[in-house]
Amino acid sequence: MTDEYKTISGTSEGAYSELRSKFLAFAHPVTTVEEAMAVVEQYQKKFYDARHVCWAYMLGPEREVFRSNDNGEPSGTAGKPILGQINSFGLTDVVVMVVRYFGGVKLGTSGLIVAYRTAAAEALSNASIVVRTVDEDYTFSFEYPFMTAVMKVVREMDARIVSQTYDMDCSMTVSLRKGKMDELKEKVRKALSPF
Repeated sequence: MTDEYKTISGTSEGAYSELRSKFLAFAHPVTTVEEAMAVVEQYQKKFYDARHVCWAYMLGPEREVFRSNDNGEPSGTAGKPILGQINSFGLTDVVVMVVRYFGGVKLGTSGLIVAYRTAAAEALSNASIVVRTVDEDYTFSFEYPFMTAVMKVVREMDARIVSQTYDMDCSMTVSLRKGKMDELKEKVRKALSPF
């Protein structure tokens, strides 16, 4: 299990034409199913005059949450090829929509698969791909005299302070890349029991 994943940093677009049919592709970064479906709905409203708005999404660092939709195209000719492109780019936390304007000539199942796959690939090729880390939170308590030692560890490990309370007993929650968490916990433990 790795503690990093690839996603896109912003919206990107692509297009493909075949036998007068136009395929407009759009990729968006998303983090939840609700967010993905809201983006799909937004495109269905924006392109209400299009014949089809097909889509697919992939979510989560483990890439276990995904879905695709052919939106009236023959089964497996639109959503699956779009999802296939998300997979071939190794991305997650992304939704891709391909809007089809019918040009009057039927493309057949293989023609549709190529068109949706190519349009989705075009949008993802134009995207700015970023690598993100899977972070975990760690909460611990300590007495105030240990503050300097604790802050030294937090800075050394480049952990992000999520919350902290200072009193006779102090408490701190930090966020750090999953792969470094055991090291952080060990350093905090040593800082709090120096003998």
